[in-house]
Amino acid sequence: MDNFDFISALNSFNEKYLPKILIFLIVLAVGTITVRFFLKLVKKLLNKSKIERTVVTFLFSILKVVLYIVIVMTALSTIGVNVSSIITTFAAAALAAGLALQESLGNVASGIVILVSKPFVAGDILEFEGVKGYVRSIRIFSTQIHTFDNKIVNIPNSRLTANNVTNCTGQTNRRIDLSYTVSYDDDIDLVRKIILKLAKGDERVLKDPEPKVYVDKHLDSGVQIVAWVWVEPEDYYGVYYMMQENVLKEFKKNGITIPYPHIQLVKE
Repeated sequence: MDNFDFISALNSFNEKYLPKILIFLIVLAVGTITVRFFLKLVKKLLNKSKIERTVVTFLFSILKVVLYIVIVMTALSTIGVNVSSIITTFAAAALAAGLALQESLGNVASGIVILVSKPFVAGDILEFEGVKGYVRSIRIFSTQIHTFDNKIVNIPNSRLTANNVTNCTGQTNRRIDLSYTVSYDDDIDLVRKIILKLAKGDERVLKDPEPKVYVDKHLDSGVQIVAWVWVEPEDYYGVYYMMQENVLKEFKKNGITIPYPHIQLVKE
């Protein structure tokens, strides 16, 4: 009797559910094969594009997850499962997760914007909120800066897209602005000659545009001289400090006075 009931139940199960299971598996298999072929095609197209590798990987991962979810939902709907309630539940969960991870999702969106629009790339020199250094890597959530004093700073991408960022290597050359104050009694032509000789004597200084020296302001304590020197971005700080040191030395050798404020006390 028990054996008969088992066989009867098994036959009833096979008649009722086996066709649906087979249809589900067939739809799942066909969908999986189709998705794999489609993903291979998309991957080839993305790899041939100029989109940053990090963005390609991220977008490809999202597309893969979405497509497989669609396959499962399609397979379930073909066997009569009401997927609308599943989708509603999934959407509610996604909304709750989105609200909880709002800041992180903002960083992800900003990371994609940075990687696609490329306001800066790895290797560029950035100045941002007092941080100066080379861009070490651009990730989905943050950008890593290697500072000149050998520190690693991670900046959330949303801050970089919401605020002003200075890309010091955005152009092929960079201008160094130098400023010196000399006495009113000093020979301005000699001052100009000293600065230009030092600038032109450094191979890192570009010949075009050529260095320039001008009288800028007449101050209470002296005359302010400005010098413009163009270099390649990676030579900026080396040339800047070289000029600051050597100009001081040459001024002293040639008797050029660097004035400083004086306070004169008068006895009554």
